[in-house]
Amino acid sequence: MLKGKTALVTGSTSGIGLGIALTLARQGTHVVLNGFGDSEGPRKEVEAAGKDHAIRVGYHGADMSKPAEIEDMMATIDKDFGGCDILVNNAGIQFVANVEDFPVDRWDAILAINLSSAFHTMRLALPGMKKRNWGRIINIASTHGLVASAGKSAYVAAKHGLIGLTKSAALETATVPVTVNAICPGWVLTPLVQKQIDARAEKEGLDVAEAKRQLLAEKQPSLQFTTPEELGALTVFLCSDAAVNVRGQAWAMDGGWTAQ
Repeated sequence: MLKGKTALVTGSTSGIGLGIALTLARQGTHVVLNGFGDSEGPRKEVEAAGKDHAIRVGYHGADMSKPAEIEDMMATIDKDFGGCDILVNNAGIQFVANVEDFPVDRWDAILAINLSSAFHTMRLALPGMKKRNWGRIINIASTHGLVASAGKSAYVAAKHGLIGLTKSAALETATVPVTVNAICPGWVLTPLVQKQIDARAEKEGLDVAEAKRQLLAEKQPSLQFTTPEELGALTVFLCSDAAVNVRGQAWAMDGGWTAQ
């Protein structure tokens, strides 16, 4: 269905982003990865996932807090792949502290990477999508784009803002074959969340399994983590013809978190 399209997935060298990249590759989509750390390992994984479709896999190490680097990444995709057809804005960071204790530099960094980077990729991708008469933008928000938690003011503000950006862009593209939506995962067992689990286990003298159970029980009624593969499958659906009239939605995949 998506064979021959080109997808950029930001923050895709691990976790949710890598899971989405792998799922798109299995659909025959060319994939451009982005993120810090090792890129060769994830690149080989994505190439293997798309081996039946002879996909191309690229990588650009743009720092998503720096507009000039984002511009270079988007220009490189235009040059090497002929444009970005599917844009998945997934890059994100986290820091936890009460508002009065929140370091200003951490606030600025979270807003830049979790919100402003999506604005920059979208403003650069949309003209080409409109010209080619097809495009899909999927912003990976969070349940924290719909509800709040104490100590996460910057993350909550950024994710609420990302959903607002999604809605505005969806209205602006409502009459063209470009859709803009957001996915709002609950707890996903990524390296970022594993750090929170390990910290809880150490602080409270728990084994890791019990720390996981307690983390889920506080928010997620299903007591199950959402998986990157499930988020990838939802991404593919939102890219499909079946979702052509799904526009401006914040689709929760959170085990019932926001149903409470």
